[in-house]
Amino acid sequence: MIPFNKPYLTGKEAHYLYQAVLSGKISGDGIFTKKCHDFFQNNNQFKKVLLTTSCTDALELAALLLNITPEDEVIIPSYTFVSTANAFALRGAKIRFLDSRPDHPGIDESKIEEVINEKTKAIIPVHYAGVASDMGKINELAKKHNLHVVEDAAQAIDSYYVGKNGKTPLGACGDMGCFSFHETKNIMAGEGGMISLNDEQYFSRAEILREKGTNRSAFFRGEVDKYNWVDIGSSFLPSDIIAAFLYAQLENLEAIQEKRKSIWNRYYENLEEVETAGHLTRPFVPSFATQNGHMFYVVCRNLDERTRLAEYLKANGVYAVFHYLSLHNAPYFKQNHDGRPLTESDRYTDCLLRLPLFYELELAQVDMICDTIRSFYNK
Repeated sequence: MIPFNKPYLTGKEAHYLYQAVLSGKISGDGIFTKKCHDFFQNNNQFKKVLLTTSCTDALELAALLLNITPEDEVIIPSYTFVSTANAFALRGAKIRFLDSRPDHPGIDESKIEEVINEKTKAIIPVHYAGVASDMGKINELAKKHNLHVVEDAAQAIDSYYVGKNGKTPLGACGDMGCFSFHETKNIMAGEGGMISLNDEQYFSRAEILREKGTNRSAFFRGEVDKYNWVDIGSSFLPSDIIAAFLYAQLENLEAIQEKRKSIWNRYYENLEEVETAGHLTRPFVPSFATQNGHMFYVVCRNLDERTRLAEYLKANGVYAVFHYLSLHNAPYFKQNHDGRPLTESDRYTDCLLRLPLFYELELAQVDMICDTIRSFYNK
C-alpha cells in the first residue's frame, strides 16, 4: 500500500537531538531554537519569528496580540482546519465564514468586502495547499477598513505571493503569519509551529504572551533585573528538542522542496488528459501565487464519484484521503451561521481528494497512481 504520507528524516535529526540534550538546556529557547529563528529571519523577509508548539498555538498567540474580544468579528474561509477559527472563537469573536474561490479552495477574495462591518477586526486568509490568497487585494481591503491580516500559512512554507514588487514569502504579507511543522508538512518536527511578526509593535508583547505573560525573555537578555507577570499569556514555546529536530529539516529545505515539487509536477502532467476529458479538475495556481509541493489534490464531479475513486485507489494499493469539512456546517457552529450559502466550500468538502505526496514517493509510483485514476475513469 502506498501511504498518503510518510515523514522524511534527513539523517541529522538524532545527532542534533543528542547535541540539544548534551547542552544541558532542553526547555524552550535553547541553542537550536535560536538557530531556527536565525534561519527564517536571514532567509526570508520575516522581521521576527518565534517558534511555537503548533500552528494552533501560533494562531492563538495572534488572536491575543490583536486583543480579540467578544465585541469583534473575524473573516475566515469555511474550508479550513478548525484551528483557524477556534483560535479566535476562544477569545469570544464572532466568526464570519466565507466561501472558497470557484477555481481554488482558498478564500474568495471578491466576497470579503460584503461581510465587513463596524465590528470586523481581522481577515484570516488561509494559503490552502501552499498556494497564496490574493494578498494584494486583501491588504487593500484591510487598509481601506483599518483591519488586521493574519495569514494562516500552515501549509505554505517556501511559497510566495507574486505582486507588483516581486515575490514575497507567505507569512510576510500580513501583520503576522502562522506556520505548522506537523509531520504532514513539507518541513516537520512531528509537532511544532511558528509565528512570523511583520510589525515591530508586536515584537515585545509576543515574547511576553509566549512566556506565560512574563518578561522572562527580557530578563535573560539582561534588560530587567528580575522577571515578573506583566500580561496575560500561555506556554506557547516548544522544547529545544523539537527545535533540534526542525533544524535538521531546515538545513535540507532546498533538497526537500526540489523533490516534492518534482512529484507535484509529475502528477500535474500525467493527469492533464483526464482533466481535458472532463473527468476531474487539477489544482489551479493563480498568476499571483507559486506552489510549494505541499499537496496534490483532484476535484471530482460529485461525492459519489470521489467515494468510488478513493475506494478504487485503495483496492489498487493507494491510500488517498478527503480533506476538510466546511466549518459553517460543523455541529459546533452550524446554528450560528448567518445562512449565506457557501456552495464552493461545500463542493470541495464533497469532491476534493488528496493524493499521496511525500519525499520518498518515487516518480514511478506517481505514474502508477495516475494510471490507476485513468483506469477508473476508462471503466
